Amino acid sequence: MLSPFYLALGLLAFSGATHAVTVTVSATASHPVPTTLSHDNPYSKLLQSGDGGLYAELLQNRAFQQVTPGTSAALNAWQAVNGATISVIKETVPVSSALPNALHVTIPSGRSGAIGFANTGFFGIKVTAGSTYTASFFYRFPTATRFRGNAIISLQTTSGQVLGSTTTALSGAQTTWKKVTVQFSPTKTPSSTANRFVITVDGSAASGQSINFAMLSLFPPTFKNRANGMRVDIATTLAEMGPSFFRLPGGNNLEGQTVPTRWQWNTTLGDLVNRPGRQGDWGYVNTDGLGLMEYLNWCEDVGMQPIMAVWAGFALGGTSVAETDLGPFIQQAADQINFVIGDPSKSTAAAMRASLGRVAPFNLTYVEVGNEDFFASSTYVYRWKDFVNSLKGQFPQLHFIATSNVNDPVLSPKPTEYDVHVYQTPTWFAQNSFFYDDFQRDGTKYFEGEYAAISTNPNDIFGSPADGRLVFPTMQSATGEAAFMTGLERNSDIVFAASYAPLLGHVSGTQWTPNLVAFDTGTVYESTSFHVQKLFSLNRGDEYIPSTLPDRTGTLFWSVVRKSTDQIIIKVSNTIGTAASLTFVLPFGTVSTSGTVQVLTGAMTASNSPTTPNAVAPATESITTGKTFNYNAPGFSVSVITFTAH
Repeated sequence: MLSPFYLALGLLAFSGATHAVTVTVSATASHPVPTTLSHDNPYSKLLQSGDGGLYAELLQNRAFQQVTPGTSAALNAWQAVNGATISVIKETVPVSSALPNALHVTIPSGRSGAIGFANTGFFGIKVTAGSTYTASFFYRFPTATRFRGNAIISLQTTSGQVLGSTTTALSGAQTTWKKVTVQFSPTKTPSSTANRFVITVDGSAASGQSINFAMLSLFPPTFKNRANGMRVDIATTLAEMGPSFFRLPGGNNLEGQTVPTRWQWNTTLGDLVNRPGRQGDWGYVNTDGLGLMEYLNWCEDVGMQPIMAVWAGFALGGTSVAETDLGPFIQQAADQINFVIGDPSKSTAAAMRASLGRVAPFNLTYVEVGNEDFFASSTYVYRWKDFVNSLKGQFPQLHFIATSNVNDPVLSPKPTEYDVHVYQTPTWFAQNSFFYDDFQRDGTKYFEGEYAAISTNPNDIFGSPADGRLVFPTMQSATGEAAFMTGLERNSDIVFAASYAPLLGHVSGTQWTPNLVAFDTGTVYESTSFHVQKLFSLNRGDEYIPSTLPDRTGTLFWSVVRKSTDQIIIKVSNTIGTAASLTFVLPFGTVSTSGTVQVLTGAMTASNSPTTPNAVAPATESITTGKTFNYNAPGFSVSVITFTAH
């Protein structure tokens, strides 16, 4: 969400004129560039980005969590096959206390053939021949019968073509819950993702039988073969950005609409059958299969450090916990931190981590206290004080990040870090590339935790596409963000991390646009903004080198960094359609005569979408360099020039 802090800034004067610019580079670096000045952020404002997205589970509504038994809505994504009767019931003997509901399946009398039920997945299921799929479920017969027979577990097209299958034996004597796990490999790759996961029994043999099913699951191969892991193509795409951190568990999804529906770390751990899930903050149920442990493993698998949030006494529906009642919630936050970094011999929470197979602590430096607490700034004064004083006393090595507006209200103890969010127009980002230049250097550091150019209409940022809201990032929005990012890099003495948000959005089910990476059931779409984030992330320097500053009210922006000892990287953003000429004057004793330039450029409204997935992509070419060299930045472009000098 957009902070009122930013709404109050106003807009600077803006000029569309271009002219030749001379950039004189300093011989001396001014400050190191933090290794965390990278770009990654989890799902916080969108539908099906964890469940149905990054999290590889293929079945939707797999455990009937947080639904009302007996309603049609409880059967979301489930279908009867060949005349079976199916309903969601409140089990008299639930599979676990966390999962009270089950699928009740009745096989009609007098029918033959394969009869059962199917799941349509998250807008379909991608099926790939030769890949190994792992299916599991619990079943029991409500009343013991003499039935003995096989269940066929398969992946099928919507027309019934079997793509791959296996069988498992079911026994009518099984009146207690039994878990079944099978693996199978499809022999056909269909042209469509409109496929179903199907479980059937022989209608003649099972005539009149009733069977209950719970906690059904289907996983394809996962990123780095993690059990209960991430979808390979999405995870690979994100990892290719070279992110240094991951913010978890994700923006507003932390808070809950009410105190009881907040995200709670301890309910997201262990066997999936013991995770109740919760009603998420954007209209859909979170299974919490993607829980705290999965987030932490994901961070390690990609080489990121977590920036972890703890719930801080505010729910989005407007409830702030009274100061006298904060104690249990502060303890829950402390337990969450101990789970991540605590000593198993001294902490019950840390011992829980060890029981899940991880004895050593995870890497943790930054902890956010709440999320976007400018929504309840008056109560954040005491909530911040009580949380931080207690947690800092227990974990003095950690940095605690405030999430209210900067110095509004004034917080005590004084935050050492703030998380700042802004959603605005492409022009706003270009005009505010000098935003952090004017901040005091008083020891406070800043995390640009959410930012994106989301609309071309400054009078209705959060309106509809008809009002200027972007569905997918464009070259105009990407260049505006890049201009802002040159300012983040220039001010990386105080800006220690930055992340575009939201990160992921399913093209068939998102409540928020645009997103950095769009995807559907079978494909990932890398946006123009994704390419900018990747260009900046993979071309971070070790030191920022001062140079002639861009015009604050101009349209052309740049920054210069050194990587290792002799690599110079210059990033240039041209935010209008007219090409711009630059002359770089370098002070180094030796400069290579050639280098490379990576260029992302396209028409103002060009975007990568399902209909034009590769409309814009970076191209790399050679460039002549030297102690003085010229570069012509195309209209609406982001360029990364790399060469050696010492």
